[in-house]
Amino acid sequence: MTTLTDDLPAPDPDLDLVLERTIDVPPERVWAAWTQPEHMRHWFTPAPWTLADCEVDLRPGGMFRTVMRGPDGEEHASDGCYLDVRPNRRLAWTDALLPGYRPAAEPFLTAIISMEPHGTGTRYVALALHRNVADRKRHEEMGFHEGWGTVLDQLVAYAKTM
Repeated sequence: MTTLTDDLPAPDPDLDLVLERTIDVPPERVWAAWTQPEHMRHWFTPAPWTLADCEVDLRPGGMFRTVMRGPDGEEHASDGCYLDVRPNRRLAWTDALLPGYRPAAEPFLTAIISMEPHGTGTRYVALALHRNVADRKRHEEMGFHEGWGTVLDQLVAYAKTM
């Protein structure tokens, strides 16, 4: 039996960050939470930040756009392009490309979210691939583990109410 990580690149500790957990919601709810803006608004940013805007064109080459708003009103926009869309299994996007696979000016990461059934829950793996050591280090110092862990906790709490 193949698993969700069988066809993924092996994480390079110098370039990549990984968050892996088993969560107690099924993959279908994780998928819905990740792919529908009306759900993403409830969990995508660590509180007290909010998701001010979100656009999803769920297909390879489609747009993945978010605007996060901080408690003081500051905003951080992120535009990206979906690379891999496998319902209830995997979602990959990058900010190295814009919709339609157009090159972006300032790439930072490629993200791969994988989900695999595990009992009544999900084995969840978030892999953040970076182009160089400095970008990986900057992302880690920005709080990757704490931030992505917090939003996963928020996703789980929200998904239980869906």
